[in-house]
Amino acid sequence: MQALVDQTLARFGGIDIVVCNAAVDPFFGSLRDIPDSAFDRIMETNIRSTHWLCQMASPHIAARGGGTIIIVSSVGGLRAGGVLGAHGISKAADMQITRALAVEYGADNIRVNCIAPGLIRTDFARALWEDEKRLNGVNAMTPLGRIGEPDEIAGTAVMLASAAGSFISGETIVIDGGVTISSKV
Repeated sequence: MQALVDQTLARFGGIDIVVCNAAVDPFFGSLRDIPDSAFDRIMETNIRSTHWLCQMASPHIAARGGGTIIIVSSVGGLRAGGVLGAHGISKAADMQITRALAVEYGADNIRVNCIAPGLIRTDFARALWEDEKRLNGVNAMTPLGRIGEPDEIAGTAVMLASAAGSFISGETIVIDGGVTISSKV
């Protein structure tokens, strides 16, 4: 991550926007059964890397008069599931680090926000959307009747990074087709 920050500074002369989008989920099953190594890997990648990148980049954002940090979380941080518990714990932590950093970095004119996607057609979620039975189940409980596309997440990130998002900080924006508010669940 330090190399990423250093190369960005060398190439662009500063940092205005950071998107923290690292995540792993090497375990699918009950929290009763998760090995410590898998739990630790999830927490290291999904939480600690966000903390480190924000810690490394924020002084450079502040030096330019401010900017924005966007942390990509998941609706898994809002809803409990039976087989991705550690993932959900880490994504709930993303939402809290967003709020904590928004308060801490606000004086430096750094806005920190979180995007919490539902099921999106990405390589990371391929096992979920390629399984026709699982996909049909998700579509049935989604008010919009489908999963999301990557561009639908990117649009929100662009808004948060632009002047259109200049008075938004400390928020988690859920982009899930209505799953978290639906009585279909």
